[in-house]
Amino acid sequence: MSLRIRDSLTGRVRRVAARTGRPLALYVCGPTVYDVAHVGHARTYLYFDVIRRWLRDQSVPVRHVMNITDFEDKITARAAELGIGWKALARREERRFLDDLDALGILPPHETPRASDFVPQMVATARHLAATGRLEQRTDGWYFRDDPREDERNFAVGDRLARHAVPQAGVPFPQDGTAKDFLVWRPQERPAPSWASPWGSGMPGWHLECYAMANQYLGLPVDLHGGGNDLVFPHHYAENEITLALNDETFSRVFLHTAFVTQAGQKMSKSVGNLVPLRLALSAVGPDALRWYLLSTPYHQRLEWRRPDLDRAEMEYLDLRQRLAPTLSAGGGGTLSASTLAHTVGGMVRDIGEGFRVHAALDRIRRYADLVDRAATPRFARGDRQTARRELVRAERLLGIRLTSSSPAM
Repeated sequence: MSLRIRDSLTGRVRRVAARTGRPLALYVCGPTVYDVAHVGHARTYLYFDVIRRWLRDQSVPVRHVMNITDFEDKITARAAELGIGWKALARREERRFLDDLDALGILPPHETPRASDFVPQMVATARHLAATGRLEQRTDGWYFRDDPREDERNFAVGDRLARHAVPQAGVPFPQDGTAKDFLVWRPQERPAPSWASPWGSGMPGWHLECYAMANQYLGLPVDLHGGGNDLVFPHHYAENEITLALNDETFSRVFLHTAFVTQAGQKMSKSVGNLVPLRLALSAVGPDALRWYLLSTPYHQRLEWRRPDLDRAEMEYLDLRQRLAPTLSAGGGGTLSASTLAHTVGGMVRDIGEGFRVHAALDRIRRYADLVDRAATPRFARGDRQTARRELVRAERLLGIRLTSSSPAM
């Protein structure tokens, strides 16, 4: 079975597949490590975790890379507030971020390269961009100029993008002829992050790091790339523009972007002050119930965070476990059939594979629990118990959510 999803770039349903003889190349944009991970981050990484799990279920080899942006203006400013070095802050928050993802049961990437370790490759990328003749010096650094010709191989921006994103105060959507230009190199001196380059001491622009890392670890184009909707512009637009300029192809064969988690209609952000730390949510309801809540809405629809909704999701999840756990209990006379459960789990796999409908897979489990309630003797027949256990474990590993077992669903 193939994974088929709606490509964020083209709007068409596309098949996600590896190139012949290679693992499927998955590149997911990682965090800028200056503060705590919040539930908006968690939702995005959860969806890519389910993709990893679905591919594993289908025995598809995967090579997964997630970058760590460990130098950036937000990191420098936050480090100055705390009176510590930017690198010390970045390392501390990186550890916390990865620990939080692990606590949520997210499979670790195969590589988590740091931007600061890739500056030489970013400088080399900048040199190649300069050779195109589109690098321009301005008062605050060197910029890569937008190609005035429309290229349908990159994301549409302006009004069309604004219709699909959450407006933020002070962050206008690009409209004029220079809005799509992006920074390649900015002069600055230590103690701020600074390295040598043909343009003097300074730091490379953010968008260069993912091009350099993906090119080294996976080769371009990758097979699947994405992140939250807020990355479409400018980050993924710029990544794609670099790849089009240097490779004459898109950064990825398929793009996937997840919708925001909002509060009062606003995207979660530190500047707005409406963050719900992932660690706090995990301590409130645990990883299984939190996964259940965050995955219950289609990935392309915004999730309005409400604590009562989270509490209801926890109650629903715990009730589901309570109904399913006795189905594997010992004793004769059970009237549940393993074939019916296998049909349910097979449907879950199809739901995710055809359109990435994770919410529909959760609905199947809900309906199966209702079927259990209606059974005359709600446990599996003695001869079906072993098969049923395998199917339940398969469902757990697919969703990363414990349904009957006591150990984490890895």
